[in-house]
Amino acid sequence: MCSHDLYIALLHYPVYNKRRAVVTTAVTNMDIHDISRAARTYGAKRFYIVTPIEKQQVFVKRILHHWQEGHGVHYNPSRKEAFDIVDTEGSLDDVIQNIAERVGKKVRLVVTSATRQESSVRFEDLRDTISDNRDAYLLAFGTGWGVSEEIIERADFVLEPITGPSDYNHLSVRSAVTVVLDRLCGKK
Repeated sequence: MCSHDLYIALLHYPVYNKRRAVVTTAVTNMDIHDISRAARTYGAKRFYIVTPIEKQQVFVKRILHHWQEGHGVHYNPSRKEAFDIVDTEGSLDDVIQNIAERVGKKVRLVVTSATRQESSVRFEDLRDTISDNRDAYLLAFGTGWGVSEEIIERADFVLEPITGPSDYNHLSVRSAVTVVLDRLCGKK
């Protein structure tokens, strides 16, 4: 489990569609459920769902309310526990500011990508770096076809892609978050 200040952001903007146009993607119920559970399991301090669309933020809050205060509290108490670390923000900058205010530390942005970047950092190296506890680390995952170049350019670290034994490389973001958390925070 992560013993340091590790945060997760699921970006719905700015991300690419399959034609490489920058778009805003829709929030999905499954992402909220699965990523919050993975984040809670591996000890992430907070999971932010980032969308500039107010109606999508309301959608997230309605789901959270159901599991934190509505019928879902009694139906599945462990879901409430996972959802207690979920928040929504309108932009990546809002997330970074929120974290900085919470912990009073520098926030280092770690971007994930299914495409190897020239400056990609290995999982092992990032695991060692974040274990020093000096800074807070925000893992940013993109929906659609990945985070925009503008986000990659401002990152402190770009994490190497997750690769398997085949040439197929198109995990769901829910799966990618879990693999990354396990590699960074799982037991060795």
